[in-house]
Amino acid sequence: MTVGQTEFTDALLNPDLAIPEGLVDYMGRPAGKRFDVYRNNVIVSLIDAMETAFPVIHKLVGDAFFKAMAGVYVRLHPPTSPLLMFYGKELPVFLETFEHTQKLPYLPDVARLELARRDSYHAKDSTAIAPEALANIAPDALMGASFTLSPVMRVLSSPYPILSLWNMNMIADAPKPQPGAEIVLLTRPELDVEMQMIDEPTHVFLSTLTTKSLGDAYEAALGIQDDFDLPKVIGIMLGQKIVTEINT
Repeated sequence: MTVGQTEFTDALLNPDLAIPEGLVDYMGRPAGKRFDVYRNNVIVSLIDAMETAFPVIHKLVGDAFFKAMAGVYVRLHPPTSPLLMFYGKELPVFLETFEHTQKLPYLPDVARLELARRDSYHAKDSTAIAPEALANIAPDALMGASFTLSPVMRVLSSPYPILSLWNMNMIADAPKPQPGAEIVLLTRPELDVEMQMIDEPTHVFLSTLTTKSLGDAYEAALGIQDDFDLPKVIGIMLGQKIVTEINT
């Protein structure tokens, strides 16, 4: 009897299901204990991958709770890729509905931040423009220019202090988070991902700049803050190497 892939996968991830009929070891004997060992190893490997991907979630809820929660998650969301470093993308949505985390409403966005860090780290490399490239463009032409931004850049907005929570759990002597919203800019100017808080006008500016001209982005930011500091934000963009092309 041939064991179907779906039947095998279901049994592998659910210890309550019986071992698929017809599954035998290399000597033709019923798999039995060997399958149980394999099933346990698979679950443990997936939970370990979750701990690696979400170290702050792991710290916030504690080891025992995380392992139990991850055990539920891996049975609901089996891997779709052989690369475990990309496993866990459904965790934020899972946390929004998981009954045992409802008293920790910031967890989904902390998970989104951890995923954003991972995505930024693995994003395609790009070459940033030289800072002096801006000096070669006439001011009137510059405001009508469109900017191509690096694929490593991510911006995440949350009603919770997600970056402060991340820092408190990952950086020694980081200050205790204060209640309130935070917007996080993620970049990778060199090898490692860097994160910094930005304000709403800067968020609007960067979001607008992805599809419109510098002048349009500037006007959008001025609509929120009439003294928006454009040179300062351009300095951040150049320093973090997120501008890869300027089209005039």
